[in-house]
Amino acid sequence: MSGPADTVFVEAHARLHFGVLDLRGSLGRWFGGIGAAAPAPTLLLSATRADQIAVTGEDAARAAGFARRFLQHHHVSSGARITLERALPAHAGLGSGTQLALSIARALAELYALPTDPGALSLAVGRARRSAIGTWTFAYGGLVVEGGRPRGGDVCGPLIARIALPDAWQCVVAIPAGEPSLSGPAEADAFGRLPEPPQSEVEQVAHIVLMALLPAAADGDLAAFGRALTRIQEITGRWFAVVQGDTFAGGRTRELIELLAAHGAAGVGQSSWGPSVYGIVDGTATAVRLAETVRAYLGLHGAVYHGPFPAEGARVWRTVI
Repeated sequence: MSGPADTVFVEAHARLHFGVLDLRGSLGRWFGGIGAAAPAPTLLLSATRADQIAVTGEDAARAAGFARRFLQHHHVSSGARITLERALPAHAGLGSGTQLALSIARALAELYALPTDPGALSLAVGRARRSAIGTWTFAYGGLVVEGGRPRGGDVCGPLIARIALPDAWQCVVAIPAGEPSLSGPAEADAFGRLPEPPQSEVEQVAHIVLMALLPAAADGDLAAFGRALTRIQEITGRWFAVVQGDTFAGGRTRELIELLAAHGAAGVGQSSWGPSVYGIVDGTATAVRLAETVRAYLGLHGAVYHGPFPAEGARVWRTVI
C-alpha cells in the first residue's frame, strides 16, 4: 500500500465522441459508440492521502463529489487532498466529467491499493451510463468502439475494438466559446425525447463501422477513414436533430464543420452534443495551416488544438517525499 507521503499524478486527454451505434436496442443492447482520445486539451490532477477529502482548483465541488462516491463505494473511511492543476473545458462535448471522475478514481485507487480495472473505476463514480467511450479512451487511448449495454442493465459497455491511429494523422480540435452542450438532467431529458431511428440506418452505421471505418484505420487509409467517419456523423446526427435542430448543432459549431471540410479535412464532425468539432488531416504542416485558419475564424471566441491522436491512455505517476 502507498505510504502517506506518496503523491499520485494523473493526466488525461479529452475524448472525442464520433457517434452512437444504436438508439433502438432491438437486439437487446443499446447505445454503444465510436470515439478517440483527443490530442488536447488535457486534465492534470494530483492526490495525496489525508484524513478528509479536500479539493482545490477548478471544478472542486464536482471533484469532491466523485472522490466521496469512490471512497464510499470501496468502504474507505479516510480521504485525500486533491489538487486540480488543469481542467478540461466543461460542457464542451469533450467528456470533461468522465475524465475528471476517472482521473480521481484512478488516483485514489493508486493511493489505497484498490483495483484499477477501467470498467470498475467508471461504475464506482457513476459514469458509463450511456457512453463508455470516455472510459476506454482514458484506459487505452487510440480509436475505440464499445458495445453498449443491455436494456435495463447498469454496466459499462465492453471494449470491442481498439486501434492506434497512425502518427501522421493529425486532428484539429476547435472549441467555440459560449455555447455549452447538454449535460446532467438536461441531457437525460434530451435522450428521452429522441425518436427511434430507422432500423435500416442503425444497420447501415454498424456496416460502415465494421467494413469501412475500422479497416481504413487498420490500413492507414485516411481518405477512406474520413469518408466513413463523415458519413457516420451525417447519419447519427440526424437522430439527434429533434433536440439540436439539425444534423449538427447550430451557430459556430455548424460553421466550423463546414470550414474544416472546405479546407481539406478528410473527416469532420461534432463531438457528442458539441460545441467542440474536429477535422482530421495528413501531416503536421497541414494541421498547422488548418488550425491557423480556424483560429482566424474564431478570434478570441474559442480555442484550437492540433496534434496526433494519443496512442496510450491516461498517464499515471507518483512522487514520494
